[in-house]
Amino acid sequence: MTDSHPPQLRRSLGFWALVFYGVGDILGAGIYALVGKVAGVAESASWAAFAIAFVVAGLTALTYAELGGRFPRSAGESFFAQQAFGRPGLALVVGWVVLCSGILSLATVSVAFGGYMSGLIPELPPSVTVVGILLLLAAINFRGMRESSTTNIIATMVELTGLLIVIVAGAIFISDTPDTSISLTIAASSEVSWTAIARGAALGFFAFIGFEDMVNVAEEVKDPERNMPRAILIALVVTGFVYLLVVVVATTVLSPATLADSEAPLLSVVQRATDAVPDRLFTLIALFAVANTGLLNFIMGSRLIYGMSRQGLLPSALGTVHPKRQTPHLAILAVLLVALALALSGTLTYLAGTTSLLLLLVFFTVNLSLLTIKRRDSKPMRTFCAPRVIPIAGALTCLGLMPFVPRASLLTAGIILGLGWGLVRLRARRPAA
Repeated sequence: MTDSHPPQLRRSLGFWALVFYGVGDILGAGIYALVGKVAGVAESASWAAFAIAFVVAGLTALTYAELGGRFPRSAGESFFAQQAFGRPGLALVVGWVVLCSGILSLATVSVAFGGYMSGLIPELPPSVTVVGILLLLAAINFRGMRESSTTNIIATMVELTGLLIVIVAGAIFISDTPDTSISLTIAASSEVSWTAIARGAALGFFAFIGFEDMVNVAEEVKDPERNMPRAILIALVVTGFVYLLVVVVATTVLSPATLADSEAPLLSVVQRATDAVPDRLFTLIALFAVANTGLLNFIMGSRLIYGMSRQGLLPSALGTVHPKRQTPHLAILAVLLVALALALSGTLTYLAGTTSLLLLLVFFTVNLSLLTIKRRDSKPMRTFCAPRVIPIAGALTCLGLMPFVPRASLLTAGIILGLGWGLVRLRARRPAA
């Protein structure tokens, strides 16, 4: 007798594996690649820009913690919007925007990977590196969540080690160098305009994204109602603390202008701070960090496509699970093809800025979703419950950062939203089965 049920995703992620998933997704490409870009905008006040970005992300993370425990489903944001407003069209647009942000983030990561790899092997064309890393990540993703989780845990430890090297080596350099101190850096930040700090925060916000990806693997998490909220909050607090230390040290060891001009800014900090860490070793660490972020973005994008397909928002074929590997193989292929096209045609700042703007729009909607759900359903929940002021503050802070993203990103986000509503119209015209 054969089993008539289609293959399902495997629940293989425990609490600590989920924490590592979140930390690994948040750490990585954002801080390794963008600390220089933020320094070029916010100068010595980069620490303040990152602090603002952390507060904005933290408020929405509390919203995600509650919703992720209430509704442990793939296609998290899309499902949240549908539960709150009961409008499949809006759920499709939200899911579409999250999907685009995830694939844009994956493309951003692959471009950053190419930048660090150029420092390691100058004769290797960046385009070849981009194609190679995306194919490798697709293969790991297809192999299975357990293998992906193991790879993530190893890479997370490596990338965290790299950031600790920056912090420790930088702190020793600062203490041994006359006329250089963190207090002088903080004092100099008072001369930076609030507009510049806000622009830096809008760009630095990219470094904090990743916690939202955690809800999209909820169907592969053990006891998600209990584990999801705790893992989201722990992951963001750990990474936020590390980021602030790294940014303060980096902008004290090197001038903001020097950081902004560097293609591998944290490598430049280590080169200035110490001779004890070989350049190639730190470059390899950075490559691990960037690749790990890419892997987790890849997982999120493919699981989101899978979840939206299961909701009937995308073609049913994209919800197919490979019978042997138990992974959504057609969704993985779709993400690979689109990410390749974006990575080979975009720049780091443009891709990161567009990703940040799209996620700010999504976070605004998710905060409104929780407000609506709380107003309608006030029953005690087994999972974490955020105070009602949290989603209100989260929505307002997301709106406040949106005007400060790069202007080219505003246009691209508008096009993506237009395409999303186009999908809604096509779906509405499709004859009922």
